Amino acid sequence: MGTQRPEGGLSEQLPPLSGNEALVEANRCLYCYDAPCTHACPTHIDIPRFIKKIATGNLTGSARTILEANILGATCARVCPVQELCEGACVLGKEHKPITIGRLQRYSTDYVSDRGVDLFHAGAPNDLKVAVVGAGPAGLSCAGYLARLGYSVTLFEKRSLGGGLSTYGIIVLREPVETALAEVEMVRRLGVQIETGVELGGNLAWADVQSRFDAVFLSVGLGATASLGVAGEEHVMDGLAYIEQSKLEPDRVAVGRNVLVIGAGNTAVDCATIARRLGAGSVTIVYRRGEREMTAYPHEYEFIKLEGCEFRFLTRPVRVVSDVGGVTGLECVRVALGAPDASGRPEPIDVPGSGFVLPADQIIKAIGQNKPSLASLLGLTTARGYIQVNADLETSLSGVYAGGDCVRAWGAASTVMAVQDGKLAASAIHRKLSHTNG
Repeated sequence: MGTQRPEGGLSEQLPPLSGNEALVEANRCLYCYDAPCTHACPTHIDIPRFIKKIATGNLTGSARTILEANILGATCARVCPVQELCEGACVLGKEHKPITIGRLQRYSTDYVSDRGVDLFHAGAPNDLKVAVVGAGPAGLSCAGYLARLGYSVTLFEKRSLGGGLSTYGIIVLREPVETALAEVEMVRRLGVQIETGVELGGNLAWADVQSRFDAVFLSVGLGATASLGVAGEEHVMDGLAYIEQSKLEPDRVAVGRNVLVIGAGNTAVDCATIARRLGAGSVTIVYRRGEREMTAYPHEYEFIKLEGCEFRFLTRPVRVVSDVGGVTGLECVRVALGAPDASGRPEPIDVPGSGFVLPADQIIKAIGQNKPSLASLLGLTTARGYIQVNADLETSLSGVYAGGDCVRAWGAASTVMAVQDGKLAASAIHRKLSHTNG
C-alpha cells in the first residue's frame, strides 16, 4: 500500500498569527455590546473582551478571560466549528469578513502556554473528594474547575494518555497531540491526581469509588466504532484507530492507492483527509444517504471536496471483496430514501438489482460509535442508549454526574459542548456538596 507522502501533509493546517497579524485582526473587531459571538459560544467566552485585550497588548489578561470560561481554550481554538458558532454569528460576516475569533483565541492561549504561565491555582482544601472517570474534555474541565474550588480530585483514565479524543481522535491537521497533552498537564498542576491505565469496571471497582468519594463525574465518551454488519468486515480498518495511528505513530500509517471511507460525518472527513494528504491516488466517501443527510459540518464537506475526495451517495455496502493479497473492492447496492426512521432521517431502501463493486485496496469505516457500556454496569437510566441526566447533569444515581458524548442523546456532539458540560457539572457538584456539608 505504500505511496509517496507529501512532506508535512498532516501538519497543523493554519499557522499561528504573527503579532502584527493578531493586532490588525483584533482592531477590526467592533467590540459589540451583548455580542452575538459570545452567545453563540457554548462556554460563553467574553469574546469582545479577550479581543480588546489583544488590541491593548494585554495577552495574559486575554488568555485569562478565555480560560476562565473555557479551561481547554487552546484545544477549542483549534477544533471548534467556529464557522457554525462564534464566527458564524459575527456581525461583520453579513457584509464583510468575520473576525477570525478562533485564531485570535489560539494566539492568546498559546502565548501563556509557550511561556509556562499558570493563570489559575488550586483552591484552599475543603476536605471533600470527587472522582472523575475519563480524562477527555468533559472530565478535564470538571476536574480543573473543582480543583480551583478546593476539592481533592482524582481523575481515572483507562488509556495511557489523558485528553480523550483531543489526544487520540482529532486529526493533527486540526490539533497536534502536544496541545492536548499540555492541557492535561495544566489540569495536573492544579492539583488533580491523574491515574492512567485505570478502568472503572475493570481494575477499578465501583464499590471502591463509591466508598472513597463524595461525588463522581462520568466522562466516559462512547464505545468502539459500530459494526457494518457485512461479510468481510474483518478487512475494514477502524476510522478512530486510523486517526490515532496518524497522530501517535505517523510513520506506520499504511495508505492505499484506492481508498474508500464508509460514513459521512466529521470522523469520515478526517479519515479521508489523512488518506489524501498521505498520498492515496483516489479517496471516495461512501454514504448510504444523500448529501443533505450528511452529519459532517458544511465547512468540512467543502474542505474535503477541495482536497479532491469523491462521493458515492445513496450507496450501501454489502460485502468486502478480497483475495489472498488483501482487499480488492467493496460490493454495494444503490438505495432510495424512504420515510424517516428512528434517527429522524430518511430510511435507506435497497434498489433491487442495483448491485455493483467499487474497486479499493483499503477500506476504512467511520460510521459512529456504540453507546457507553458503563451505563448498564452501574445501573444508570439511559435515553436512546446514552446516559440520562437532569438539568444539573446528575444521573439517576444521586451524587453521580455525567457529561460529554456519553450523554449526548440529541444534537451534535463537540469538544466545546463537552467542556461546558464539565464546567456545569462542577458547579452542580459544588452546590450540592456545599449544601450537604455546610
